[in-house]
Amino acid sequence: MPQTVRTKKAIKAAYENNKLHKRLCRQVGQAIGDYNMIEAGDKVMVCLSGGKDSHALLDVLLTLQSRAPIDFEIIAVNLEPVLPHYPSNVLPAYLKERSVSFHIERQDTLSIVKSHFPEGKNACSLCSRLRRGILYRVAGEIGATKIALGHHREDILETFFLNLFFGGKLKTMPPKLRTDDGQHIVIRPLAYVKEADLERYAASRNFPIIPCSLCGLEPNQQRAQMKAMLREWEKKFPGRIENTFASLAKVVPSHLMDPTLFGFAELKSDGVLRDGSEEEA
Repeated sequence: MPQTVRTKKAIKAAYENNKLHKRLCRQVGQAIGDYNMIEAGDKVMVCLSGGKDSHALLDVLLTLQSRAPIDFEIIAVNLEPVLPHYPSNVLPAYLKERSVSFHIERQDTLSIVKSHFPEGKNACSLCSRLRRGILYRVAGEIGATKIALGHHREDILETFFLNLFFGGKLKTMPPKLRTDDGQHIVIRPLAYVKEADLERYAASRNFPIIPCSLCGLEPNQQRAQMKAMLREWEKKFPGRIENTFASLAKVVPSHLMDPTLFGFAELKSDGVLRDGSEEEA
């Protein structure tokens, strides 16, 4: 390939990567603002698994930290599993190179999971709960005021449909929540970000990715089905994903069926005209 062609391609790639970085920063900044995720004086614990999503989360938060009108602290926390071939040196070396404060917590969660599940059974949900409990404990020990997780738009939609199809609930991962014990605030700054953009961003930034598959456990097949469904919709029905995601923030309790959210039993005619109260297809 001629040098001029390579140069043009490199310039175009750099331009596209810069545009992607700006978009991610804008979307993360918007999510933070919409849900008041990070406040002045916060110590934000970024849960860094080594996957593309958590790497992108840390990278974008570091950018926003350098530009934000408020001061907040970032500390990366990695829950390192006890595995014979786990590359323990990768994340510490990367974080030191970037001058990021970090904490490595080494726990044998895999043995606990395997002791509760027979071979071949999916154990992702138990593993996630175990890891979450450990991370909550670490957050308390290091004095973190916010716990940042790397869940993106598709994670939120997949969880919504998992609850809808298999749990009979209208429920998903919220962008911000208080833990059941009331001790921690969990935030998801990537809530508005597409997974495809994170894949591109991770490739462009050449993050040191550590695959989740190192544990050797079976993947979550139900979640894989939801992921495949969303990707099929993305191809066949442009706009459907965006509309579905937008609907999660535009809930109308009076047009659903939960009597604990709306007083159907006490509803009576009162002769008052209200815009938008009629049923819609």
